[in-house]
Amino acid sequence: MKNILLLSIRTFCFLCMTFPVWAQKSSWTVGMSQCNLGEPWRVQMNADIRKAAASHPEIKVIFKDAQNDNLRQRAHIEEFVSAKVDAILVSPKEAAPLAGPVRDAFKKGIPVIVIDRRVLGDDYTCFIGADNKKIGRAAGRWVKEKLGGKGNVVELKGLMTSTPGQDRHTGFRESLQGMKIEIVFEADMKWLEPNARKEMESALARFEKIDLVYAHNDPGAHGAYLAAKSAGREGNILFVGIDALPHEGQTYVKQGILSASFEYPTGGREAVEAAIEILRGKIVPKEITLPSRVFTKENIDKGGELLAE
Repeated sequence: MKNILLLSIRTFCFLCMTFPVWAQKSSWTVGMSQCNLGEPWRVQMNADIRKAAASHPEIKVIFKDAQNDNLRQRAHIEEFVSAKVDAILVSPKEAAPLAGPVRDAFKKGIPVIVIDRRVLGDDYTCFIGADNKKIGRAAGRWVKEKLGGKGNVVELKGLMTSTPGQDRHTGFRESLQGMKIEIVFEADMKWLEPNARKEMESALARFEKIDLVYAHNDPGAHGAYLAAKSAGREGNILFVGIDALPHEGQTYVKQGILSASFEYPTGGREAVEAAIEILRGKIVPKEITLPSRVFTKENIDKGGELLAE
């Protein structure tokens, strides 16, 4: 009997050592580092996280805003590690600067869920995001069809040191190969509407004929529209964006400001769900790819159209 008792104690101790500490708890603290809150889409991501977490009283989420500062965001991850949070959610400003802190947290046994923008390497627990190349390609196909395979296009790019900006650019250009569609002007507006408006003013001053503006997000497309409207040229130009938030891109489509907006889901709800699964000791996929839809005046009242594979 004594030997059986000793064996049971040893087995229990072994399980305690091999089963993560956070999986043995009934409540958890999760750190969330957002790269900035200057973009409506990121404000929506945080709102989606809060809403999802509210349905799970067993978790508490601590939010931090990096204000578009890589060093501040690196510090956030380090602070979460020092505070011994049970899991970390992070939507990085850029891939390279955040790779080190994310890797360090992951190596120390803290689950890390990366949302929207990737980090270099694969030292994280789970990545959640839509396929930006697929969205870029879909936008390119839509533009090609709308313009009949020819025309002058302005591309207002998101932050090109971020993976979404790179993929939305690459996917779009791939779809235009072999067409008589010319990118007459391109600029990195860093996801910000005021930057997009300023860049569009430069494009309008240089080119008399612009058929369409492809912006990597809806604020960029809206900024371009405002610049064109100020110049009295909005009626001759089509505007296409990405994000399709209900109160932003979808509304612009309904108002006729944008001809199309491609959905980029925030992943906030899915990140909370994945974190809870992980903290309960379950295994989640390394990659979770979110579906996307396109919204136009023809389908906006029907909830958009799912992008084809």
